[in-house]
Amino acid sequence: MNIMSVAGFRRLGGVSALALVMAATALPAVAERVSWGDPVAVGNGQARVAVSEQTDGIPSSVAVVLSAGVLEGLPVETPDQHEWEYLLPMPDDSPITGYRHVGLNWNPIGHIPEGIYSVPHFDVHFYLIDAAEQQAITFQGPDREARLIPPESTLVPAGYVIPPDSAVERMGVHGIDTDSEEFQGQPFTRTFVYGYDTGRLIFIEPMIALDYLRSRPDATLPVRTPAAYSSPGYYPGRYRVAYEPATDEYRVELLELRPFPAMPAKPL
Repeated sequence: MNIMSVAGFRRLGGVSALALVMAATALPAVAERVSWGDPVAVGNGQARVAVSEQTDGIPSSVAVVLSAGVLEGLPVETPDQHEWEYLLPMPDDSPITGYRHVGLNWNPIGHIPEGIYSVPHFDVHFYLIDAAEQQAITFQGPDREARLIPPESTLVPAGYVIPPDSAVERMGVHGIDTDSEEFQGQPFTRTFVYGYDTGRLIFIEPMIALDYLRSRPDATLPVRTPAAYSSPGYYPGRYRVAYEPATDEYRVELLELRPFPAMPAKPL
């Protein structure tokens, strides 16, 4: 700040506006409260959910936190199994966010589309339904057609498509961002997915390549958001994938949370 700008501040009741600005700047940052879910063993480490809230009780972030050991000792593909799921509970004492639990899925050889996501990676599902309902999702039997009902266009962000082969047992139907880097000839590092069941939006999902995590990134990225949501909750405008050297942990974090109501039900 130059001398002219300092002199230009007028006085307010005997206290200069500059002094007020400086005093406000000197105030300590407001500490957030963090609630932790129970840890779950993954690889040689553990994973757990952390919810941060402001002093007014409004949630400011929801994160999956991985200790460094998670990246080592992970299961390898066998003839009978090529994917592992770890269900992470939400904290008991956190504010209501809309997320009921997190499904952390480890894919040692990746999954379809071949050549895009066929590298070792984690799927981080922030579910808006409880674990029992999630585990009951199947695309076999008489419920198949109902499960495959497409979502309203307002539930799908611009630029996202729902491929016909994207239905996965105990998850749902996946909407993917075809404008993301991995569809533009770049290697897959991280991306953001939406998930549906019976036409409802039931999860949001950062997908993170293992090699990308091992590079110890610190990236905060925009989230393409739909016009509406099926369930009330706090939904992210950005997400972060980062290594925290102070704690030797990795975070996959939903940020810039904004409250949204549920989409009105369609008339019968």
